Amino acid sequence: MSHAEPNPEIADEVPWSDSLTAYDNEHFTTYMRLLDASADDASEEEMAQVVFGIDPVLEPDRARRTVRSHLNRANWMVTTGYKELFAR
Repeated sequence: MSHAEPNPEIADEVPWSDSLTAYDNEHFTTYMRLLDASADDASEEEMAQVVFGIDPVLEPDRARRTVRSHLNRANWMVTTGYKELFAR
């Protein structure tokens, strides 16, 4: 897995909604990278570093919050949110 450059467009916490958002559309690839990393048993620290470019040693709370928020949204996308794509 290649390392990501820090991306200021990535929020520390996903703006939550019960429907798909512009943020979801813009960060779909990020969600898929997280799901793939999670399936490979990557640690939250590794996901923070590789996917978000956040140093988990220097910013452990931010790293944890960002990974968990985006991974929760990614899981929502594959269990619930995708249904909106097919309803269009």
